[in-house]
Amino acid sequence: MLRYIGSVYRPPSEAESLIIQVTLGCSHNKCSFCGSYLDKPFSVRSIKDISEDLAESTYMGDVRRIFLADGDALCIPQKRLIEIFDLVNRYHPEAERIGIYASAKDILRKSVDDLKRLNQLKLGIIYLGVETGDERLLKKICKGADYNQLVEAAHRVKEAGITLSVTVLLGIGGIDGSKEHAKGTAKILTDMDPDYVGALSVIIVPGTPLHEEFSRGEFRLPDPFGLIEELRIMVAESSFTNCVFRSNHASNYLPIRATLPGEKEKILSAIDAVLSSRDSRLLRPEFLRAL
Repeated sequence: MLRYIGSVYRPPSEAESLIIQVTLGCSHNKCSFCGSYLDKPFSVRSIKDISEDLAESTYMGDVRRIFLADGDALCIPQKRLIEIFDLVNRYHPEAERIGIYASAKDILRKSVDDLKRLNQLKLGIIYLGVETGDERLLKKICKGADYNQLVEAAHRVKEAGITLSVTVLLGIGGIDGSKEHAKGTAKILTDMDPDYVGALSVIIVPGTPLHEEFSRGEFRLPDPFGLIEELRIMVAESSFTNCVFRSNHASNYLPIRATLPGEKEKILSAIDAVLSSRDSRLLRPEFLRAL
């Protein structure tokens, strides 16, 4: 039986993937809004433990996609990471793609050649949390990377031939910083030009610094239509080569999916219709929202 330690998170697109924990927790674990890995200190699992889990997973038969958890497995030094990828391919040679979370600093510790080597070993997609393109806000939420580092990391991934999926957070600037956040995020998405964008909405998690700010009245979350206005700015003011833009995560009030730039006008019209009506019946009910 596969062993999972603590809470395990994966991107929505990895719902049918085999998940193997190669790290526990997050090596950064300082983002003010994130409570995902407060339950465990960061560590890299031993090759023995990873190998045992992979051996156990072979009972599942053919596995097409594999996701290496936890929070930022790409932080593992290259030599050890290649050893892990070799193990994954040994136990599941039929796998078509391996996915992984990464921070900008993780990526920047790897050369393009390092990333190309991992791509040869089936690293097909990297998930990078961007959250915002507002420089001030990146510092405030303790993201651990600045605007230029995020953009450089994105370019490095794409140069290595690896699909890049990024996430941004509606509402993370609060009411006061909403417009600056949305415009800055549109700009950084344009500069990064990822293959996929997932827009999530902030949910205030107890135990996080953001929750403490909220409790003191220092952070005010935009209402549902305020979040959708941010979404509109991000879609309208960003420019992509070819990007699938989604806001269909369970945290969002208005699920959308569009391929940009081709469907930009279509999706903006749909967003405008909701903003014009201000009809809450068009939104996902509060009880269905979740992280």
